[in-house]
Amino acid sequence: MKNRFMLAPLTNSQSHEDGLMSDEEFHWLTMRAKGGFGLTMTCASHVQAIGKGFPGQMGVFSDLHSEGLSRLAEEIKSHNSVAIVQLHHAGMRSPKELIGEDPVCPSDNEEFSARALTLEEVHQLRDDFIEAAIRSEKAGFDGVELHGAHGYVLCQFLSHEVNLRTDEYGGSLENRSRLLNEIIDGIRANCREDFMLGVRLSSERFGILLGESKELAQSLMTSEKIDFLDMSLWDVFKEPVEEEFKGKTLIEHFVELERGNTRLGVAGNIRTPQDATRAMEEGVDWVMIGRGAILHHDFPLLYEDNPEFTPSEIPVTEDYLANEGLSKKFIDYMSNWGFVEKA
Repeated sequence: MKNRFMLAPLTNSQSHEDGLMSDEEFHWLTMRAKGGFGLTMTCASHVQAIGKGFPGQMGVFSDLHSEGLSRLAEEIKSHNSVAIVQLHHAGMRSPKELIGEDPVCPSDNEEFSARALTLEEVHQLRDDFIEAAIRSEKAGFDGVELHGAHGYVLCQFLSHEVNLRTDEYGGSLENRSRLLNEIIDGIRANCREDFMLGVRLSSERFGILLGESKELAQSLMTSEKIDFLDMSLWDVFKEPVEEEFKGKTLIEHFVELERGNTRLGVAGNIRTPQDATRAMEEGVDWVMIGRGAILHHDFPLLYEDNPEFTPSEIPVTEDYLANEGLSKKFIDYMSNWGFVEKA
């Protein structure tokens, strides 16, 4: 990476409903690569049709997606930005109205009307994550990130609350981590040696305990199997929810871990240049920019010119966001998050 700024994988609902990449998605992502991000990561891209989590979600589950993926990878890399696909499956959080059937989950889940995956289906899920990585490599991407955070399917397996399986994929943390580790091993066995592999984890919430998250993070970083760990902390500078871990911020809990040769980065409420500087001074290797990247496609270039620059504050006009490369669909989505001035 030419700098320490990664574009966060941001849901934007701009692609076609069959997962094919749209011109709008292409424009949004490549504009960030042009804007100086050292690494440009796609939105969460589903590895099975049944794993779709959002309208207009980009897919990586079919060879029909390969042409669009290749076009995207080539353009991102032409701007000296590392090109990464985030591999995703929403599991029980796949809306029935989007996928046309009940969603799947490690265990039956009444709240989401989700059914438990059979053992055969768990193995197929593993293989489809691996196949999506192989497809991404063939399309010209530099690597992939496994989305193991935010309550999606890999996070559901990691959760002691959601995963109630009694086979080798449930019970102990080792068993609940088995699917993630098997996917990592499969990608390493089937992709070239220098194909980048990262993992995103949650530190808490979604049935995740901080102690277990730290144990898994430590294990992954010292395994010599992944290149980077992306800790999604929601707010990097807040203290943990669990009383026993208070007294240190979330970022402090993870920068103290042994990393081996793995690079550690964080995401979570890093909105300003000052936030980015503070996070890097805490000792992480890189930071993920989401909100700042929506408001400023060239956030890294602005930072390079002046690390104290003042970013725009929300809400902003629709025209402002359109000029920053957001399509009408993305602008409508961001209006749900207070980004858009009301007419």
